[in-house]
Amino acid sequence: MGFCMCLSSGGSTDRNQIYEVNDYGQENAVLYSEQHDVPQDVGSVSSLTGGKGFNQDAAILHLGYGTQDGALCGVFDGHGDQKYGQLVSRIVRNQLPSLLLGHMNNHSVTRDSKLICETAFLAMDKRILKFKKTLDCSSSGTAAVVAVKQGNQIMVANLGDSRAVMIRTSEMGETEVVQLTNDLKPSVPSEAERIRKRNGRVLALESEPHIKRVWLPHENAPGLAMSRSFGDFVLKSYGVIATPQVSTHQITPRDQFLLLASDGVWDVLSNEEVATVVMKSANESAAASAVTEAAANAWRQKYPTIKVDDISVVCLSLSTRNVNLRSSSTNMTKPSS
Repeated sequence: MGFCMCLSSGGSTDRNQIYEVNDYGQENAVLYSEQHDVPQDVGSVSSLTGGKGFNQDAAILHLGYGTQDGALCGVFDGHGDQKYGQLVSRIVRNQLPSLLLGHMNNHSVTRDSKLICETAFLAMDKRILKFKKTLDCSSSGTAAVVAVKQGNQIMVANLGDSRAVMIRTSEMGETEVVQLTNDLKPSVPSEAERIRKRNGRVLALESEPHIKRVWLPHENAPGLAMSRSFGDFVLKSYGVIATPQVSTHQITPRDQFLLLASDGVWDVLSNEEVATVVMKSANESAAASAVTEAAANAWRQKYPTIKVDDISVVCLSLSTRNVNLRSSSTNMTKPSS
């Protein structure tokens, strides 16, 4: 299924202008807007540092992305070495949106969303590899989930175990949730099959039998808990790939919120629990922080002896109500374009 984009590289300020931001800064959560006054489709972004004391997540809500009524949501959950996991998630957050725009423009005739996302994601992975002298991502990397809204269509691309969901209302006015992505882990049979065909190993440690990981053929390393990612180059010859799963969604009047979050949310809250938190939040601008706080509380209750994971959420309102823009994080900024 194609994803219709109408893009122009001209210098006009009409609805079809491409806006490109090359660097959203170094903070964990960023809400960026191309316009000073956004009447609809606004939302919030929040990132909470976990118990490790450093935050390897990065998140972005870019309003006015591609066209004036467009938006890009992205959550990037870094892993591995403390320094490199943190760096690679921010690098991908800062650079992947402009790569996607370029490929959307290049493929505006075919409107092939799968081709657009796969080409952009693989180009991003190659770009990370070029940084290897200063950014060692042999055993570090990042999960990524990105959603691009244009008009009434949403294109979603996913690597790893972050997730995107659509929160909507039923005909009876009840809250419903549609999961837009699959969690791409070694526990998924098709993912494990690909890895084993490339001589990678999939197995769980005795200390955590419920978590399957990816290992080198003859070495008990690195133990990656996802089957697709940016970076993690030591496993790229053994079935771990940077090719995203891609899907499209046609927005309906019942769709209320598009929400993306790292596994720091999904490990402790169900889709339905997250939807309830969002619908009960004070307003759209508080929704993301409400979910991060609920997830942190759930971590402390369910796993009192385990450090809380980094938690990042992006929430985009799809209703026509006018709301205030606000981003919430322990570290956040609005970057300069």
